[in-house]
Amino acid sequence: MEGKAPIMRRSALAAIAAIGTASLFLAGCSKADDNKNENGTKSAGANAATKGVVNASDKKGGTLTYELSDVPDSFDPGNTYYAYMYNLSRLWARPLMTFQPGAGEEGNTLVPDLAASKGVPSDGGKTWTYKLRSGLKYEDGSPITSKDVKYAVERSNFARDVLSLGPNYFQQFMADGDKYKGPYKDKSAKGLSSIETPDDTTVVFHLKQAFQEFDYLVAAPQTAPVPQAKDTGVDYVKHIVSSGSYKFQSYEDGKQAVLVRNENWDAKTDPLRKQLPDKIVVKLKVNPETIDQDVMAGKAIDLAGTGVQAATQAQVLTDTAKKANTDNTYGGRLVYMAINTTVAPFDKVECRKAVQYAVDKVSVQTAEGGPIRGDIASTVLPPDIPGYAKSDVYATKDSKGDVAKAKEQLKACGKTSISTNISARSDRPQEIDAATAIINSLKKVGINATLKQYPSGKYFTDYAGVPKFTKKQNIGLEMMQWGADWPSGYGFLQQILNGKAISQSGNTNLSQYDNKDVNALLAKAIGTQDNAERNSLYTQIDKKTMDDAVLVPLTYFKVLLGRPTTYTNLVSTAAFSGQYDYLNIGVASK
Repeated sequence: MEGKAPIMRRSALAAIAAIGTASLFLAGCSKADDNKNENGTKSAGANAATKGVVNASDKKGGTLTYELSDVPDSFDPGNTYYAYMYNLSRLWARPLMTFQPGAGEEGNTLVPDLAASKGVPSDGGKTWTYKLRSGLKYEDGSPITSKDVKYAVERSNFARDVLSLGPNYFQQFMADGDKYKGPYKDKSAKGLSSIETPDDTTVVFHLKQAFQEFDYLVAAPQTAPVPQAKDTGVDYVKHIVSSGSYKFQSYEDGKQAVLVRNENWDAKTDPLRKQLPDKIVVKLKVNPETIDQDVMAGKAIDLAGTGVQAATQAQVLTDTAKKANTDNTYGGRLVYMAINTTVAPFDKVECRKAVQYAVDKVSVQTAEGGPIRGDIASTVLPPDIPGYAKSDVYATKDSKGDVAKAKEQLKACGKTSISTNISARSDRPQEIDAATAIINSLKKVGINATLKQYPSGKYFTDYAGVPKFTKKQNIGLEMMQWGADWPSGYGFLQQILNGKAISQSGNTNLSQYDNKDVNALLAKAIGTQDNAERNSLYTQIDKKTMDDAVLVPLTYFKVLLGRPTTYTNLVSTAAFSGQYDYLNIGVASK
């Protein structure tokens, strides 16, 4: 998922680790706990939300505000793939499973949500059965049934010409998934035969192969119920029917969304949500610097969870009081540059290797904000994802690039120079700065790259994630940030490396990498019960990918979040790329 997350995608379900006391961020911060907030209350201290819940409270009332610098891919739970939307959407869309609110690794714990218990596997992991909780209702008081869950999966995975933004795991792995045309084309009442609903509270998934991590898969918002009679395809986003603790009062495309309490939500059917604020406002297209100001003033939360801007970071790190209200953590994400294997001359491995050796990763790290924003990377898997093994196939002195080796590979590719384009998201200043640093590195070896900027809300739907567009526009290099869809090697690797994941819009395999050995290893891994054996397969996939030079790892992402002092129940969670868990945040003062 993109950190976007996204990029879950984009911005990732992701694993997290608290920053150690030796980190740059904590240097000189040992007395942070003694600082007072502007309202006179005692600060919990730097990194407090990576270790526990800050300002724990059950106080109800008030208005909670989120701010985003662009627009999300979609508020539709079946048509989104950004980590922050996976996180936020749980307020109005309850998936079968979700993640337990908790700090760090505790946040990776799977718990039942719409389901009464975890899935019951049979047939060696090829069949999974879930029972729904009793008494579940939509916002209009009508009952939620297993058929609504089945339909939600069908619309989100099998109508890619209509809803293309989310992952397509179910389409890939359901038995007969390649034959089903989706609910908008299939007018029969049966739907996908491999999802059965023997009664209103039971849903059974029949897979074409064993899938040992299926509970993680059904934690995606794609399993949140959708009543077929209320579905309007891509326009469903305008009138989403809530199954969660909040419902939409209003939605203005590109401007804001306002959520209010769902009066038909019943706490007896939901042990996770607290329904604290009276109102939740999501403001869109807010200037990034304004977001930082509002966050540090206690007026808003940065919805994207990608951290403060460079200028704000400098202010925070030199002000002990401000620093005490921040959380710095790994986000289980990789910042990288995809090399498009379908755009000449990067269809040749030697030209891709030339790029690998040319990039000065220290300059990229500096452009992103320094070590506090990420450690220099050399593998596909981050250190906090199972399957990671330390390796550096294209090592250069001090990670600053090697012009001679890059030119050597360029010569082996039959080139003395290359002209190409590099894409990046226009509303992400640090990504733009990183791309600019890469351009400067590449120029030294004869690779001339021109920067092309596109808005993050359309980055995957209209630009970088559209293979025809990238080929036509000669976009050979694409900036990317990725976090695991769930905390395993498979959850991280599948959607960016599997050839079957390539789609004509909403694509996240930006390299368009389709290697039969990698595809086979991924298929073998997900059917392997033994964890150690499964993780060793993920390590092999990482090595093969790096040998093929299809992406340039830049940094293992870290996030520096501003923590609003006026909000309650703030906890940085591994499940959502280090973001605060959005399920139960409240307002300290009405």
